Amino acid sequence: MALRKIVELGEECLTKACRPVTEFNPRLHQLLDDMAETLSEANGAGLAAPQVGVLRRVCLVLDEDSEEYLEMINPEIISQSGEQTGLEGCLSVPGKWGLVTRPEMVRVRAQDRNGGWFEAEGEGLTARAFCHEIEHLDGHMYTEHIDRFLTDEEVREYLEEEEGE
Repeated sequence: MALRKIVELGEECLTKACRPVTEFNPRLHQLLDDMAETLSEANGAGLAAPQVGVLRRVCLVLDEDSEEYLEMINPEIISQSGEQTGLEGCLSVPGKWGLVTRPEMVRVRAQDRNGGWFEAEGEGLTARAFCHEIEHLDGHMYTEHIDRFLTDEEVREYLEEEEGE
């Protein structure tokens, strides 16, 4: 495994739609392993292949319940419900946060590292991460959903409010 460089806002690869994965081979497995190590080191909730410069439909999302990474290849959202508005950031936009409205519950269909299909469901932060990472695969970022970045003081106030609830 190896750490990969996380590209940042402004890099062209973050604005391009990714190609589907068609070969489930050791090269894909190496990418998934490297992404898991990179995500763990960065302490993030998710990571998409274009964030490490690879234009393939591959992403990892931290499952809040199991605290393990869910590997998703060629993922698609098949259902969603409810609504939540919350603080969102991105490893490709370090130190910046905004408020984004996302579905409260999201169900995805994806392939595993060997090509097998599965479905997964997430609520709250996991649902948010599903949406966020799949958007990356289509060349979009959370920054398209915000009016502006929050100041450090606004982020602190928001987090204190959340703790109080």
